[in-house]
Amino acid sequence: MQVLEFTLKILMVVGCWPPSSWSSLCKRTVYNAYTVFMSLSLFTFMLSQLMDIILNVDNTDDFADTFYIMLALVISCCKMTGLLVNRKNIGTLINILIQEPFIPLEADEIEIRQRYEKTIQTNTLWYMILVETTCACVALTSVFTNFRKGNLTYREWTPYNYSSVVFCIIYARQLISSTYGSMVNVACDTLICGLLLHVCCQIEILECRLRKITLGRNNLRECVRQHDGIFKFALMINEKFKIIIGIQFIVSTLVVCSNLYQLAKITSVQSFPLILYTCSMLTQILIYCWYGNEVKLKSVELVANIFKTEWLTLNQSGKKSLLIIMNRSLVPIEFSSAYILTMNLDSFVSLLKTSYSAYNILQQIQT
Repeated sequence: MQVLEFTLKILMVVGCWPPSSWSSLCKRTVYNAYTVFMSLSLFTFMLSQLMDIILNVDNTDDFADTFYIMLALVISCCKMTGLLVNRKNIGTLINILIQEPFIPLEADEIEIRQRYEKTIQTNTLWYMILVETTCACVALTSVFTNFRKGNLTYREWTPYNYSSVVFCIIYARQLISSTYGSMVNVACDTLICGLLLHVCCQIEILECRLRKITLGRNNLRECVRQHDGIFKFALMINEKFKIIIGIQFIVSTLVVCSNLYQLAKITSVQSFPLILYTCSMLTQILIYCWYGNEVKLKSVELVANIFKTEWLTLNQSGKKSLLIIMNRSLVPIEFSSAYILTMNLDSFVSLLKTSYSAYNILQQIQT
């Protein structure tokens, strides 16, 4: 059974997951060249904005204009690097899900897996629509305002004077790079959140198997092995993506603060794209916190659900095996950003409070 199929297609588009059918050397070379080209376009755009801040920016408004989009490019570059570095690890995580003891065997287990896969696909689609609608709105607004005046969509440092033809090339490159960066965010975010949902899926499959113990249809030792595997699987996800998650929390706080500052200063026509961008950034961090919280709740509920089984009919060995699962479940599965800030709804609220506090400080400095 294929897992994370839609997400892997997005990874393929952004150059982080070569198609399995492209096994020949020629096709792999073409795909690697595509990955290098798109990565360079993203990194050079980010560096040009960084140079603009260092060399050209001399007031708060110009700094805010460049800073918020540069931060988005920074996180896109970090995610692109993380996806490329962890390409083999992503393959390992997916292979774990299609092997024993994680692979669903019976009809009810397959139905659970399909339900979670449908949820992942739906969430990915709506998240991609939100992000790409934001990019389209920014592009259209820029065409009718900045382009007509001969201004670029985003500030950046250019070490040369450009003609009308070169201006059009730079203008198009900015829009393409920003759209590509948004797709990298969609790919990475939905991959991590999809893996988190699969942790929830495995816990639900485990509960389903435990209910069949008294019917003699499952081996309790295999359930213990599956529960241990779920913990190791969750630890591996957190270990491979902890840096990305940590940077995401920091960048989201700074971007929300910067956007609030921007919204207080610009006109109503220009505010709509920025509002959409702020919503996208908040959604970006919310899905991490939401599904991290869901994993924690699901792992805690396992103990209560074990009590609902016919455990009294088991022999002494079976009861001891259940006790092993219950004892380990007393410590919930929690995901953290660099082992500092846990991924739950409380962390999301804290991020909002921190962003608003930083915004108030900026306002006081300005006045």
